[in-house]
Amino acid sequence: MKEITSGWINGLIGVTIFAGSLPATRAAVADFSPTFLTCARATIAALLGLALLLLLRQPRPKPTDFPALAITALGCVVGFPLLTALALQHITAAHSIVFIGLLPLCTAIFAVIRGGERPRPAFWLFSILGGVLVAGYAAMGGIEASLQGDLLMLAAIVVCGLGYAEGARLSRTLGGWQVISWALVLSLPIMLPIALLTMPASFNHVSLTAWIGLVYVSLFSMMLGFVFWYRGLAQGGIAAVGQLQLLQPFMGFGLAALLLNEAVSWTMVMVTLGAVICVAGAKKHAK
Repeated sequence: MKEITSGWINGLIGVTIFAGSLPATRAAVADFSPTFLTCARATIAALLGLALLLLLRQPRPKPTDFPALAITALGCVVGFPLLTALALQHITAAHSIVFIGLLPLCTAIFAVIRGGERPRPAFWLFSILGGVLVAGYAAMGGIEASLQGDLLMLAAIVVCGLGYAEGARLSRTLGGWQVISWALVLSLPIMLPIALLTMPASFNHVSLTAWIGLVYVSLFSMMLGFVFWYRGLAQGGIAAVGQLQLLQPFMGFGLAALLLNEAVSWTMVMVTLGAVICVAGAKKHAK
């Protein structure tokens, strides 16, 4: 019972950290290119993860673990950060947070695919309703909406869900923080050279806000958040603790309004609430 409680606490800390990711990314891409931001944050986090692995003398993953680590890296280290950085050049952080409401459902779908489970028909009903709700909101955005930004966010959610499912599955045997650390280290030989190649010729134009955004997504979103998140999933169960992701959009709205002075409309809040209800219903009928 104590371990389950610890899992919920760790999961809540992880979700709280992740809630700041999109606002921080929005601040960083104001002065950094999406490619440099993606590779720089992965490189910084990978160096931190490598130091922890060496300091704590962690054993190397088994050869059979590397395919899952590669998928985790592609989804969480490369895909989601790059796609969201590209999307946030076209849409606001508040707008993008609406799509996060579908992340728990996407994670569940990949868990179903990977685990061979057979959800009840009601699961797919809630899944379709949630997708229609979010797609309808994006379509009603009018001239302020960006189809390109919305599609990039949808793609980001898909790859992140896949990365979450693979990482959570692997954390049961490899360990929570070790999964993201090894995934980061695995990506380092690619991300470091690209970061150096895409590095700005001068940093004189970079604002303090952009630097803070880069530091946040590198140390907190890319590393520390996953330490708590995967540990929580391992302790409290993927399905149960994964429900905490439903709180992330609301935390993100508050941060976007507080830190970036972005407008949060009642439509955004109601759509997110509807998506949360659909996700909760789908998760309830997943088994």
